[in-house]
Amino acid sequence: MKDIFEYTGYRQYIADFYAERKVKSAFTWREFARMAGFSSSVHLKYVSEGRFNLGEDAVERVAKAMGLSGNRLEYFRAMVEFDHAVTDNIKKEIFDRMLSIAKQSNAKVIEGDAFRYFDSWKNPVLRELAPAMPGAKPLALAKACRPKVTAAEVSESLNFLVKANLLLKDANGNYVQTDKFVTTGPMEAAPVAIRGLHRQMGEIALDAIEGVPQNERHFSGVTLGITRNAYDKIVAELDACRRKIIEIATAEDETDEVYRLNLQFFPMTNKQSLNKKG
Repeated sequence: MKDIFEYTGYRQYIADFYAERKVKSAFTWREFARMAGFSSSVHLKYVSEGRFNLGEDAVERVAKAMGLSGNRLEYFRAMVEFDHAVTDNIKKEIFDRMLSIAKQSNAKVIEGDAFRYFDSWKNPVLRELAPAMPGAKPLALAKACRPKVTAAEVSESLNFLVKANLLLKDANGNYVQTDKFVTTGPMEAAPVAIRGLHRQMGEIALDAIEGVPQNERHFSGVTLGITRNAYDKIVAELDACRRKIIEIATAEDETDEVYRLNLQFFPMTNKQSLNKKG
């Protein structure tokens, strides 16, 4: 079984623990529940499936049943808190704590780099900008960014991008991308950072309305009354459009400017109220 630090979801960890024990012996959910002090034989099964949450008072008992102690116990506690947290700010605080616990054990959380990459707009921008400015120092890169950043912030971002293998630095000190574009894949924690990134980019887009000449930006919108069926079709069309734009952008090796494309399609009404009769 993988080490606990390779997980960010406690439910999957419980499911994998059970699956491994089941392969090696006649282990059952009933026995697992008994070891953790539950009267219901299916309680932990339902927790692993997302049907029940793991109560705060039960975390220690379940962790003990799985043989967790020290930093691994602390990490398991944090995973439960992360899953149950209701706001992105709280989730981010907890995930940062998870990364710190893993670091204390000389372990690396697989999703940690993805989380940090999407946590700040500077990382995706500098990943595109640095290769387009060969030989540029952090101060020059900082001056080229919009909005303003410091040279120290640029250096921190570049060091992270290289460490995370999102950029390579050649013998001449120039940066090159390891891949054309970055995607998250199926990850537990990255969506929290991505939602934060969308907020940051939305604020930058608002500033661009006044701060960028009209012939250098494109803003348009339309307000529509639609059905769920139309919504699904429009989303599919937007996804296809986004993929086509990526294809156009990555077909050329050179970069004159770094742009951000926000595709935003969201409700302006409350469905429950709209459908309410009378």
